Amino acid sequence: MISEFQDLSDKIDRLAQLAQSLRSENYLLRQANALLSAENVDFKHRLIAAQQRVEAMLAQLEPPAPAEQDPTPDDSEAAR
Repeated sequence: MISEFQDLSDKIDRLAQLAQSLRSENYLLRQANALLSAENVDFKHRLIAAQQRVEAMLAQLEPPAPAEQDPTPDDSEAAR
């Protein structure tokens, strides 16, 4: 009977240690998650800023729209 109580006591001790270990691991994972979330937000802001800069450069590089051309052939083409 005493041996059964000792086994139960040992199991309870191991369970308590495991629970504490899991709490510690959970705390560390939550910290890492918060850090990565903040880093992700920063990367998103940087990506948006880069996209805006690229769009601004592309707008500067776009040639002006060509003027509408007259669909009727000119005299030099009609002479051919």
